[in-house]
Amino acid sequence: MEHLERFVSEFFGEHEVYFRILISAALGLLIGFDRTHKSKPAGVKTFTFVTVACALITIVSLESVDKYSVLHDRTMMDPMRLAAQIVTGLGFLGAGLIMKSGFEVKGLTSAAMILFAGGVGIGIGAGFYGIVLFTIAVIFGFVRIGGWIEKWEHDKAQSKMRDKREEMRVSHK
Repeated sequence: MEHLERFVSEFFGEHEVYFRILISAALGLLIGFDRTHKSKPAGVKTFTFVTVACALITIVSLESVDKYSVLHDRTMMDPMRLAAQIVTGLGFLGAGLIMKSGFEVKGLTSAAMILFAGGVGIGIGAGFYGIVLFTIAVIFGFVRIGGWIEKWEHDKAQSKMRDKREEMRVSHK
């Protein structure tokens, strides 16, 4: 009966923890939608899993310190130690998205976004809502600007190639 009482009190008493999980899921969905919309590898489900898993691991790490470090006076616990190990897993996951064919490399942005999504999950899990939301706005803004710059550069290069072909065609007549 004691276990049931503890479960009920923990389940219904930790509203902010559940809020963190919901926020991380929503942000993962947003990041994943951006990738899915652009037909890129790793989409809605992957990014939602990454943000929620990172938030959950961070929450468990932080809550464990509060719950278990008080049991012994000399117990020293680093609240972010477990969360720090997330980065290794994210690197492994991101590496699986990178494909190389000749001189062409694909998947780097998706791999970087996996790392970013992990940071979002860790940040939300630790309760840093404002900085995470600000960072997402900054990233999406700069990614949009970067896309415009890349398109402009690509169009400029294509124009130069057309001009060169036209010059060669005219000079061979």
